[in-house]
Amino acid sequence: MKLASLKEGGRDGTLIVVNRELTRGVRAGAIAPTLQKAMDDWAAVSPRLAELAGALRDDKAPGSFELDTSALAAPLPRAFQWADGSAYVVHVELVRKARGVEMPPSFWTDPLMYQGGSDSFVGCNDEIEMADEAWGIDFEGEIGVIVDDVPMGISPAAARKHIKLVTILNDVSLRNVIVTELAKGFGFFHGKPATAFAPVAVTPDELGAAWDGARINLPLISTLNGREFGHPNAATDLTFDFGQLIAHAAKTRYLEAGTVVGSGTVANRDAAAGCSCIAERRVRETIDNGKPSTPFMKFGDRIRIEMFDTAGHSIFGAIDQKVVKYDPPA
Repeated sequence: MKLASLKEGGRDGTLIVVNRELTRGVRAGAIAPTLQKAMDDWAAVSPRLAELAGALRDDKAPGSFELDTSALAAPLPRAFQWADGSAYVVHVELVRKARGVEMPPSFWTDPLMYQGGSDSFVGCNDEIEMADEAWGIDFEGEIGVIVDDVPMGISPAAARKHIKLVTILNDVSLRNVIVTELAKGFGFFHGKPATAFAPVAVTPDELGAAWDGARINLPLISTLNGREFGHPNAATDLTFDFGQLIAHAAKTRYLEAGTVVGSGTVANRDAAAGCSCIAERRVRETIDNGKPSTPFMKFGDRIRIEMFDTAGHSIFGAIDQKVVKYDPPA
């Protein structure tokens, strides 16, 4: 089934079930008012949501309506925790190579992860508001999963069973801000503004044979200003699958239901697959030509991120965002 949240009913939105074609939805308030409430009691709630999804599929769901993605918040408009990994170590390797810095061997065995801001995710069509182009505005196409309650110290194999929903996201990054932040040795904050999510999050069964329990074997398509920027396969060159990422996040803490875990920028070693962020293309240009030539995003630029099944159908719907200038309050 596919789940989404309307921008109504409060800061956690209103939970709806969406049909497979992403054309119609129906409010699920009689089952769970919000997706977070559904995650809190997933074992009891999900079968009832699945029944509603079946009724919607069969055109027997009272109150169903035509879906307008601009009316959608992120599937989870806010979460108790957002932990983003770097599962594609080839991406990290390229960045360090361009800087002339050797990558520690531990990067191949111990995932990198940062704790992002989860108090206010943004919807698939919400604008990317930025005060200054000089910050180095970049998109990052990623895969994300939403888990139920995860015990501390869980194994990667057991962690797979806690993946309840899958989605895609745009982990917006400010590259010129990140450089100075990392130099301080205390991680990201200003360099990672609000993350945007696809219209829907889906149960793993919606992915069919493309899902092996911890990864998606499909390309993630990024289109910048109407031109394809990259189509790397999300299973190729994946160093850490979601079982490993969840286990890493839960090494010293419990993960509460509704925690979102990200893959990091989807990347393939083969340059022909393109890139899921501008920074990686700039790195490849630096390695090949001695300097980057692709600029970061400007006001008016538009990024679209989407994943299709083998029949060409959009799985999660599209993230389609425009960068606009933000004027702070006086």
